[in-house]
Amino acid sequence: METCKVDTALEILMGKWKHRILFELTNNEVMRFNELKRAIPGITQKMLTAQLRELEHHDIVIRRVYAQIPPKVEYSMTEYGNSLQPLLGAMHEWGSKHAQHLKELEAEEALKPNNA
Repeated sequence: METCKVDTALEILMGKWKHRILFELTNNEVMRFNELKRAIPGITQKMLTAQLRELEHHDIVIRRVYAQIPPKVEYSMTEYGNSLQPLLGAMHEWGSKHAQHLKELEAEEALKPNNA
């Protein structure tokens, strides 16, 4: 009996920040830690570090450390991680459509006479 693998996929995307990190890295081939932090308002350094480590563990993101002073660390999507792009793109498109749908529902509600 096959189990639902949506849980497996969602494990990668779960949390407040992972999808934002993936969005930034798919739109920018390579980013340094501080660039990512600036691109995602509200994320703490500790949380960004933890989320990047989880994504590295799953082979979604690669971390490259350059032996120089000051240290330089860059993050990018792995080849395997890039396979998420169609899924992320579809979710982004659906999210945009859903936001528009909600606006239309609100507009319809505003036109209805008040039944109170």
